[in-house]
Amino acid sequence: MSTDTNTTSPETPTPAPTSAPANRPQRRDNARGPRRDNRNRDAAPSDGPTMIEKIVFINRCAKVVKGGRRFSFAALSVVGDGNGKIGVGYGKANEVPEAIRKSTAHANKHMVTVKIKGNTIPHEVFGEYDGGKVLLRPATTGTGLIAGGGVRAVLEAAGVKNVLTKSLGSKNHIAVVNATMQGLLKLRLAKDYKAALQS
Repeated sequence: MSTDTNTTSPETPTPAPTSAPANRPQRRDNARGPRRDNRNRDAAPSDGPTMIEKIVFINRCAKVVKGGRRFSFAALSVVGDGNGKIGVGYGKANEVPEAIRKSTAHANKHMVTVKIKGNTIPHEVFGEYDGGKVLLRPATTGTGLIAGGGVRAVLEAAGVKNVLTKSLGSKNHIAVVNATMQGLLKLRLAKDYKAALQS
């Protein structure tokens, strides 16, 4: 009568060999889930149109007090959706980021819609604000945005890609930006003129 010398229980599985060293923890993919800052998240359709934010100018003001100088900052910014909707904002604070945040929030609250024709403006227009005077002329495709400073920031945020401009007055950033805005608000399309004649 033979006796079985195998003492291994059939219920105990044999451990499988691992390729990773014993002292090195195995990597777990996506163990912590998605990032909290949404850096890897794609834009969802419900997020709305992507806004274009341009910082035109940051001014530093120094106030002399008993202990030395106290600085404050003012920011001028332009916000637009690239499709004719645009706003200008101005904000003041003791720190630059807070001044930019205030100016951007002010611009978002005061958005207006301007009439553009394709990627240019429908006709020549002249805008004035205080000492700022800006001339805007339509241009053919391929001309580009011939503008600088505050005028370029406003036109880029509005979605104008081909235009000829000339600043004829003050070089103050606030005056130039608002003169450009006044010029854009004067723009009218052909259907607007037809509707005015028929009424």
